[in-house]
Amino acid sequence: MTIRRMDNVLIVVDDLDAVIAFFVELGMELEGRGPIEGRWVEQVIGITDVRQDVAMLRTPDGHGRVELAMFHTPKAIRSQPEDAPANTLGIRRIMFAVDDIEAVVARLRTHGAELVGELAQYEDSYRLCYVRGPEGIVVGLAEQLG
Repeated sequence: MTIRRMDNVLIVVDDLDAVIAFFVELGMELEGRGPIEGRWVEQVIGITDVRQDVAMLRTPDGHGRVELAMFHTPKAIRSQPEDAPANTLGIRRIMFAVDDIEAVVARLRTHGAELVGELAQYEDSYRLCYVRGPEGIVVGLAEQLG
């Protein structure tokens, strides 16, 4: 076997506090937060003079993690266009299973989130939507029916 598990997904942000609050409101738990710098991180990511703050959040089941990084040096580079549509190459969203999709959307709206499209139903199986949160981060929400 070549893969043991998927460990985490990294999201680079400008406002670490706002994005942490968004994911905590979604239901994730903050595992830790702190500064990262030094030769070892420069070797791993291929950038010199790195100084950043990172936060690790985990899903309630303990299996999924999102790592957030806010770079102090060098400054982060914004991709274009800023609010890229779903057909843009690259990672577009992270999907989360939720119990009550409408309640989750309402809570995330208090953190500035907006629906990307509409809340839709797929057959008798799921209710789904994409939500754009702080810094343009897109999360998918899926509520299993029945």
